[in-house]
Amino acid sequence: MTVDHEREELIKILDNQRETFRITLRNIDDAQARERSTVSELTLGGLLNHAVNVEKHWTTILVERDPNAEFDVSRMDSEYRLDPDQTVAGLLAEWEVVAGHTAKLIRELPNLEDSVPTPTAPWAPEREYLTVRYILLHILREIAHHSGHADIIREALDGANTTYQRAK
Repeated sequence: MTVDHEREELIKILDNQRETFRITLRNIDDAQARERSTVSELTLGGLLNHAVNVEKHWTTILVERDPNAEFDVSRMDSEYRLDPDQTVAGLLAEWEVVAGHTAKLIRELPNLEDSVPTPTAPWAPEREYLTVRYILLHILREIAHHSGHADIIREALDGANTTYQRAK
């Protein structure tokens, strides 16, 4: 597999996982996106907000490569919510922009094996260095992981599920 082929496949699988998440949100209004449908505090809107922010966060790390970065723990309080000034449509539009930026990075970063410093955090006090490839796969894992959560929340909300929605 050539490097260009690998990069295009990474872009394709990321796009596929984002599309799966978007399908789960099909025909959901902002009120439904804020509604809890299980014992979890998670909502469809909160998961979408998190997915958008996690991709922005990690692509920023890829670009800045700040050897002194620290994770901003304060952002965690609002990241899993759809705030009153946010909408599903607005976040989906923002995610399109973020996805385009991610694809551009994947195509243009010199080497997927480059080592990138990651922010320290209370749960990771020692600085870690991860490859570009690992970080891209981490973004993929985050989207897929939370897409699964969203599917369960959607089904509990109104009986719809992603597989059924995909067929429409």
